Amino acid sequence: MIHGSRLAVRVTVKTEVVPGICVVELRHPLGEPLPVFAAGAHIDVALPGGHIRQYSLCNSPAERHRYLLGVLDQPGGRGGSRSMHQEVHIGDVLTISEPRCHFALHEGASESVLLAGGIGITPILAMAEHLSMRGRSFSLDYFARSAGTAAFLDRISGAAWAGQARTHFDDQGGAELGAIIGAPHAGKHLYVCGPPGFLGAALDAARRLGWNEARLHREYFSNETAGAGGGAFGVQIASTGKIIQVAPEQSIAAALEIEGIVVPTSCEQGVCGTCITRVLAGSPDHRDLFLTDEEHAANDCMTVCCSRSTSPLLVLDL
Repeated sequence: MIHGSRLAVRVTVKTEVVPGICVVELRHPLGEPLPVFAAGAHIDVALPGGHIRQYSLCNSPAERHRYLLGVLDQPGGRGGSRSMHQEVHIGDVLTISEPRCHFALHEGASESVLLAGGIGITPILAMAEHLSMRGRSFSLDYFARSAGTAAFLDRISGAAWAGQARTHFDDQGGAELGAIIGAPHAGKHLYVCGPPGFLGAALDAARRLGWNEARLHREYFSNETAGAGGGAFGVQIASTGKIIQVAPEQSIAAALEIEGIVVPTSCEQGVCGTCITRVLAGSPDHRDLFLTDEEHAANDCMTVCCSRSTSPLLVLDL
């Protein structure tokens, strides 16, 4: 479902910038200003066929006349990217949510290290634009398989902050993450976005260098461990005492919705945090990539879109 307020926008530009990645520009149908957004924000987009997917905004947060998306076509995905590439056309009117941000810049940072892997460059671009406008110290390192698969290279090379950006391609030998991230110090923050393997490698490198978790920020675009699978279990609604059974191939959110209990969801993969629900009893089987290791260990909240249970019963604060 679309999370929060809804807004109609028109597709004014759609261009394939490299094979498999298109840039989509959205504007208000009447030319009115769009809601403000923070660097790192994303929107929900309702696509043809009923798909609702989340896309990061990659234009400057100072712009009010448009939202700019970069969309990777994923033939083996859940259908949203394929719909955007094949079924959305210039002139179409789409329904979107207002922007929201789970991947925000720390305004008090004295130095920001921005790392992007593949299509993870999209929110990182908005961050670079914002930091540059504010005169803040930052670096941007963009990793991709090759120059031919890396979107936005022209934009980066023509930006006012081009001197603070570097590109690294696998077919040219790549780069050592630890050397790029560098030693931590008070006020230095790291922001990473990209595939799970890339994020894991970057965060592990930072931890080996002694970085504090509070200064490590990440956003995943996919979660390879999400989804149904495992044994059946029960979910008890604390406010009523009602117990709802969750089947092995069913998410908690889906089981709740059948019983008329709707928990807002968005990504359905445990990467956005929209569906986080308090757990009062039981042991969640955490399959998300949004909550921290400490939050997983506390077992007092969970993402009901993809996580399950290791105990026969979970009691949720609903």
